[in-house]
Amino acid sequence: MLGDAETVRDLIRALEQVGLGAAPAEAPHAQQPQPGRAEGRPDSAADLVEALQWQVGRNPDRDHVLFYRGDAEQAGEPERLGYAALAADATRIAGGLVRRGVVPDQCVALMLPSGLDFFRCFFGVLFAGAIPVPMYPPARASQIEDHLRRQAGILRNCEAPVLVAFMRPLLRVLGGLAPSLRHIVTAEELADAPDATPLPARSEAALVQYTSGSTGDPKGVTLSHANLLANIRAYGRVLNVSSTDVCVSWLPLYHDMGLIGAWLGSLYHACPLVLMSPLDFLARPECWLWAIHRHRGTITAAPNFAFELCVKRLGDRDLAGLDLASWQIAMNGAEPVSAGTLERFADAFGRYGLRREILAPVYGLAECSLALTMTPPGRGMRTDRIERAAMTHAGRRSPAGGDTPSVDVVSCGLPLPGHEVRIVGADGRMLPERRIGQLEFRGPSATAGYFRNPAADAALFHDGWLDTGDFAYLVDGELYVTGRAKDMIIRGGRNFYPYELEQAVGELPGVRKGCVAAFGVPDAAPAGERLVVVAEMREKDAAARQALEQRIVAVSSDVLGLPADEVVLVPPHAVLKTSSGKIRRGAIREGYRHGTLGTGNRPRWVQVLRMAASGARARAGAAASGIAALVHGAWVWAWLAVLGGCAAVAVLLLPTLAQRWACCHALARLFGHLGGCPVEVSGLDSLPSGHCVFVANHASYVDGIILTAALPRPVAFVVKAELQRNRVLHVLLGRLGARFVERFDSRRSVEDARALGEAARKSPPLLFFAEGTIRREAGLLPFRLGAFQVAAQSNLPIVPLALMGTRDVLPSDSWLPRRGHRPRRRGRWGG
Repeated sequence: MLGDAETVRDLIRALEQVGLGAAPAEAPHAQQPQPGRAEGRPDSAADLVEALQWQVGRNPDRDHVLFYRGDAEQAGEPERLGYAALAADATRIAGGLVRRGVVPDQCVALMLPSGLDFFRCFFGVLFAGAIPVPMYPPARASQIEDHLRRQAGILRNCEAPVLVAFMRPLLRVLGGLAPSLRHIVTAEELADAPDATPLPARSEAALVQYTSGSTGDPKGVTLSHANLLANIRAYGRVLNVSSTDVCVSWLPLYHDMGLIGAWLGSLYHACPLVLMSPLDFLARPECWLWAIHRHRGTITAAPNFAFELCVKRLGDRDLAGLDLASWQIAMNGAEPVSAGTLERFADAFGRYGLRREILAPVYGLAECSLALTMTPPGRGMRTDRIERAAMTHAGRRSPAGGDTPSVDVVSCGLPLPGHEVRIVGADGRMLPERRIGQLEFRGPSATAGYFRNPAADAALFHDGWLDTGDFAYLVDGELYVTGRAKDMIIRGGRNFYPYELEQAVGELPGVRKGCVAAFGVPDAAPAGERLVVVAEMREKDAAARQALEQRIVAVSSDVLGLPADEVVLVPPHAVLKTSSGKIRRGAIREGYRHGTLGTGNRPRWVQVLRMAASGARARAGAAASGIAALVHGAWVWAWLAVLGGCAAVAVLLLPTLAQRWACCHALARLFGHLGGCPVEVSGLDSLPSGHCVFVANHASYVDGIILTAALPRPVAFVVKAELQRNRVLHVLLGRLGARFVERFDSRRSVEDARALGEAARKSPPLLFFAEGTIRREAGLLPFRLGAFQVAAQSNLPIVPLALMGTRDVLPSDSWLPRRGHRPRRRGRWGG
């Protein structure tokens, strides 16, 4: 049924056919008391894992999540998950990930529906030292190809080797389109572990949250543990969240409002989370309200459409017995907030104990972890009524008066503690209050950048401030958001935002509400852009369609003061949306330009077949690349054997160390060129002429060859004593001046250290690998201090050497050499 359903209406009809769509005859379930207070909060936790372990130590059996698998009105008791059970399950899943080759700092994709498995797998990824990447499951069968291609793009960007999913047969087509993807597994398969695997060190990154992509391709926002905890603590202080609160949510867990706001915030503050599926809410929005009634919910959050859906579907119904008096905070965010929607919501449900002052518009974005500004609790909504004409021209936004056409702009509240916002003009200068400009922010919740996307990073940061991509203005320090910068339409020297027009067109009879897109396209005329309105409808009669087009033009004139230049009527599901239901205006604009709007969606089996064909082509290309890699590897090993033999003969026969090094240096550089790994060296002019101690990072087994090719004069490598057991290596390395040191025998280590101190004052200079070993994952390993101790005792300067790119040529877990690439320089390692 989920595979065939295209709309919520389809779901409701299917539920009604099996007797699950009827309203309850009486109020469901007796009210349950609020939970007892838990002691303290994990304020000392440095990351999410420590926060969970803190709760396990103090509240192991306390209810953390209560999940309704179905309608909260009729499903009986929810599934429960406590803190200790979550940690135990996550440990087993972490073991399953490690056994499948996941290493610290790698990404693991999660494509799971709302449910307890999501929580277990999320922390399982963190326990394995990896980075979770939530991804949304397919939403519309008619757009399965578009969805899978977008998800393949996410997988390519994050290079996840493992995808945890619940629908493997369909997702196997992603394997060929995401070369790094090696395993598609279920949560049950990961948890099927007889013994828990020891957990590696945790990653600094806690999450890569991909933006919805309403204005372009999704970008991965990298959020650290510090970012998330700073945001949770800040909004917790503003809302005065405590363990006696109860959070009720239906929000999807692959978006920040549901993931960070509802779940991780509940985990940190030890307040129970009552969770239901988004599909349950969309089919029957009353289940959200009944869950608040049953569990005496105090905190919820939802986009504006959820409040509007409740009004539309439930406003005229008699929900006898419903009691919403426990509701303390109802946050409205994630999309433009409508003052009219909140007013209607308060009017419709006031008779059930809902207080108007709990309605709290908020503003946030993934780049700020979650929340940036919040309405003070208990104050209620505040609006600023300004002249409609003022929204389209630059200048001060003065309050409207009299009968002047006006628009209500909703305040999204004040910045969180420790966070700052500012409004800047096109020249980058700050604007005074009541002047619309670009909204920028900074604070401890701010991301360090997008995941593997330096081009997007360059557009994000401006002198330490982050550009939100939104236009807004301030009044008394409160934020009033007017629209997305990329959505702005410029017409006749005036600026328009599409939201109000889209809502007005959506109210017309015959137009599918919420399925309207308005955007601008370049016009050759000097007036600016042409205004295009795309609307979904089911009507096929030509006369009726023409009449509807005329009504849309009239509505455009009424709302914006100018008619739409073109109206495009398309069949259902032609207006593309993100996973959160936002209009993808950029993609629709491209479809309009290429004439593909309204051409009809391909049958689902055709889309899947096309994806399978794309995957097959990608696999064929990968196979060809694999064969080429094997040929290249054989070529490199052959030359290593030939040139290595020549080097061995030269080391054994040449009388002086300088001659041996010169010969090895020339052969090593030749090997780099023949092996497709030319050596580039910078900073040779900085080498001291006298005695010194070299220290290098250790990234690959080829580091010794590369350093021999890079350094023009002899150095004495400090190598592990185990190599002395190989007679050939012992002789060759000895004639090149190498020094052997014991790593495990403490008495021998002291003697070797004294010998190194004496050798440091002689020629050739010593060269240490400070890390002492190599691993595949990026970044530096813990340093050994031998080189620094020897240099300090001998009063010699340290010369740091930075090796870049050798790990890509020969990783620690592979003996197949690959071609080298010019490394992207990140600055010098050392001083």
